[in-house]
Amino acid sequence: MSSFKNAIPRRTHKERAQPQARKKFGLLEKHKDYVVRAKAFHKKEQALQKLKEKAAFRNPDEFYFKMVKSKTVDGVHRLESQANKYTQEELMLMKTQDIGYILQKVQSEKKKIEKLTAMLHSLDNQPSNKRVYYAEDREEAEELASKASERSNLAASENLPSSIRRRTATSYRELEARKSRVRDLEKLYMDMAMQKELQKSGRKRKLREEELVNPTSKPVYKWRQERKR
Repeated sequence: MSSFKNAIPRRTHKERAQPQARKKFGLLEKHKDYVVRAKAFHKKEQALQKLKEKAAFRNPDEFYFKMVKSKTVDGVHRLESQANKYTQEELMLMKTQDIGYILQKVQSEKKKIEKLTAMLHSLDNQPSNKRVYYAEDREEAEELASKASERSNLAASENLPSSIRRRTATSYRELEARKSRVRDLEKLYMDMAMQKELQKSGRKRKLREEELVNPTSKPVYKWRQERKR
């Protein structure tokens, strides 16, 4: 008989619905929903109770240094601005450390450039014909010389295997990228050195455009000569 017990159709028991008079409140809350809501309520209640006890037992003479560095704005504590928290000597020291770091990077990049140049000079099969280029200034002359040497080295390496040619081309691109990085770092170093000198004591003034022998887009300063004792 037990084998036929599950074969008999049974009535499906449905959850109790919200009464018709309370349809406006939505679905009827089940027990599991009540448990979740009750736990959240008691958790908030305990947190508020702890805060009330902490406020009740607070020492009215309590002091900490953050009270001096903050103020109340519309009932909210706000910290004061930290713009001038360093003295002039501390700022000068940080400037010196930054300049030293930039100088170290410039020297490191120059050493890597020397290693790359020495490695690429192994392909030193220069062609017999020579060309003459005319440049207006030193920077253009250096750029023309680098391009000419790159073209000649690439032409001389055409008889090499493709893998070596690819590595050589990659090395030349890396060399040019490092040279560009050195130029940027040197420019940054000069700017930081100028800012550091401007922070030092001493009378100085910015030269006007008509006073400049070689006009430039950057400001030029002149310091007043002082007698050293």
